Formats: sequence, structure tokens, C-alpha cells
Amino acid sequence: MIVTTTDSVEGKSITAYHGIVSGETILGANIVKDFFAGIRDVVGGRSGSYEKVLKDGKDMAMEDMMERARELGANAIIGCDLDYEAIGEKGSMLMVIANGTAVTIE
Repeated sequence: MIVTTTDSVEGKSITAYHGIVSGETILGANIVKDFFAGIRDVVGGRSGSYEKVLKDGKDMAMEDMMERARELGANAIIGCDLDYEAIGEKGSMLMVIANGTAVTIE
């Protein structure tokens, strides 16, 4: 499935609009990851554990959104947008939302 942030797919025509689709995921970062991420932040290194959580959250939200588009008969999603938000007590959880418009292209 083609997923793009633009409002069209170059060289393709949109033949049907199926509506807005979204995918959501909420991930918790455990205390060990939080502790070691804090240490890496102090010494100036990258936080690999948080980077992995961000990537996993994005991948899950995107797959969820694409599945909803497939259920509507779409073969592409245009206008895709990703939103990240820390939620829960002291921002202990990460919410990732992917939104876009499900379309059929030819």
C-alpha cells in the first residue's frame, strides 16, 4: 500500500475516496529503559531505547491505519500525518497516532 504525506500520488489518478483512517498505539517505557536513557542523556549519547520505542510505535500505528484502509477497499493513503504524545503519570507512556485519507488509485 502506498502511504504518502502529499495530497496525491505522482503519476496516479485517485478514483475513489474512502474517508479518513487512523491507527493508534500506546506504549509504556519501563523503568530500566527510563533509568539508562537518563544516564545516556547526561553523558550526551543517543537514547537507543527511546528511539526503538518511537520507531515501534510509529510502525504499529501505521500498520493499524493501513489495515483500516484495506478494510475500506483502499489501495493508498494520502495526507498521512503522525502525532506523538507523552501521556500517563510523568509522561510514562507514549501515544502515536497515524491519520490519513484512504483512497483508491490507478
